[in-house]
Amino acid sequence: MNELGFNNPLSPGERVEPQAPGEGAHGRQTEKSQISQRFPLTQPSPLGGEGSDDLDRRLILATQAGLPLTPRPFAALAEQLGATEAEVVNRFRAMQATGALRRIAAVPDHYRMGYVANGMTVWEVAEHDLDAAGQALAALPWVTHCYSRPARLPVWPYTLFAMAHGRNREEVLALVKDMAATLGDKAGRRDVLFSTRILKKTGLRLKRRPGREGE
Repeated sequence: MNELGFNNPLSPGERVEPQAPGEGAHGRQTEKSQISQRFPLTQPSPLGGEGSDDLDRRLILATQAGLPLTPRPFAALAEQLGATEAEVVNRFRAMQATGALRRIAAVPDHYRMGYVANGMTVWEVAEHDLDAAGQALAALPWVTHCYSRPARLPVWPYTLFAMAHGRNREEVLALVKDMAATLGDKAGRRDVLFSTRILKKTGLRLKRRPGREGE
């Protein structure tokens, strides 16, 4: 069976399209159309693709630790790299289209927001119920990650994992009871694994080339 992932549309880090007050889906489409009109899509070469040039790599080097914290980060990048704002936006859009770049989004620090109890809930769910159970948990507003993994019997019977956050462990355990009620008879045994240390997490980092990129 293929590994499954279930997306929560309100998970931290997910991009939310701007919406003007009083506007529905049409308002979001209008906003996206305005962006497309301001930065019409051209066909720049994606990072690593055929014909890709040095600007792709320099964009990744300049942003792999995060975008500039300014009202117009793409304009700031353009000034730094000697490009135009439209060029920067189009390069990122091309990287997204090819899968080289997953998304551009804000990732809040939930520890600083007071959510210091992080519990990975694990559930024993039969294979034929994984889709429905995963979608049900992913729809809960406090679940930030939800995915399946193979069981490792007899030691590890759990097949569905969902991350829940709270201000303390008691709050998380109360959420787990609600999760159990949501799953009903689809879930058997369960457990909660609380994190005990904060480890540094980073994505892929490109190395600067000596003599060409500041080293």
